Amino acid sequence: MSTGDDHRYGVPPLPDDYGGTGQTRTRLPDRAGPARGPAPRRPSRGLVVIGAVVALLIAAIAFANQNTDDSPTHPGTTTPAQGAAPAPTAPTGDKPTQTPNASGVPAGYPRTKAGAESAAANYTVALGSDGMYVTDRRHAILDSLYTKSAATKKKGPLDQAYSQDILGRVGLEADGSAPEGQTFVSRSVPVGTRSTAYTDSASTVEVWYMALIGLAGTDTTHPVTTTWQTMVLDLQWVDGDWKIVKDSQRNGPTPVPGDDRASASDEISKAIEGYGGFTYAR
Repeated sequence: MSTGDDHRYGVPPLPDDYGGTGQTRTRLPDRAGPARGPAPRRPSRGLVVIGAVVALLIAAIAFANQNTDDSPTHPGTTTPAQGAAPAPTAPTGDKPTQTPNASGVPAGYPRTKAGAESAAANYTVALGSDGMYVTDRRHAILDSLYTKSAATKKKGPLDQAYSQDILGRVGLEADGSAPEGQTFVSRSVPVGTRSTAYTDSASTVEVWYMALIGLAGTDTTHPVTTTWQTMVLDLQWVDGDWKIVKDSQRNGPTPVPGDDRASASDEISKAIEGYGGFTYAR
C-alpha cells in the first residue's frame, strides 16, 4: 500500500478538530468514475542489487588498473606506511620481457619490484618444466636462472633427486623420456606473486602456483594430477638481471577440488601439445 492511501500505519488518526480552531475536516464522498489503474511498479530488488554489483565491479576494475609508482620517495617527503595486504595481480604498464636466455627462459627483467616478481614467476615455470627431468637440459636451466655459485651447488643434489629410480616412479625412461605412445606432462602455472622483501639489489618473492604432472596416453598407470605449491625465491641483481641465490618450497594453499569430470588421457595429450605456456609479467 502506497504512502498516499488513507490508512496510516503506525500513526494515530488526526482529530476532527485541528488545534481547537473550530474548523473541522469533512470527508468528501469518493468521486464516481473508472477505477484507478494499478500503482506504478517499483524497481525490482534484484535489479537494484545487480546494479550495485555492476557499479562495484566497475570501481574495482578502475582501481586495479591504476599504475603503481615504484620510483623512490623524493627527499624531504614522507610516504604513509602500507599495510600487509598483498598487491593485486594487475597490469603495471611495464612491457614484459621478450628476450629468452640460452635455456629458452625469458630474461632481461627491470630492476624493480615488479621486475623481480616477473622473474620469479617465469623461473618457477622453468623449474617445474619437463626439462628438469633430463640432465643436460636441467643443467642449462640452472646455469641460466641461478648465480654461478648457486648453480654449482644445486647440480649435484638435483642430479640425485632426479635419479633413475625417481624417474621410474613417475613412469619415465632412464633418460627422462616418456614411454612410446605416452606424453609426459610437467607444467607449473603461477596463480599469483608477492614480494616479502625488496631492495634494488636483492628481493624475496613468493609464487603460488598449480603444478600438473603425470603421463597422458593409452593405458597409463601414472595419470596427470594437480598439486598446489608455493615457491620462495631469494633473488639477487647480478650482471643486469635477477638471479636466484636460494630457493625453498612448501605445500599449498590448496583449494577444495571441484566436481569437474576428469578428461580422457588423449584429451590431455592434445591439450599439452596444442596449448603453449605464457610469459608472466607484473
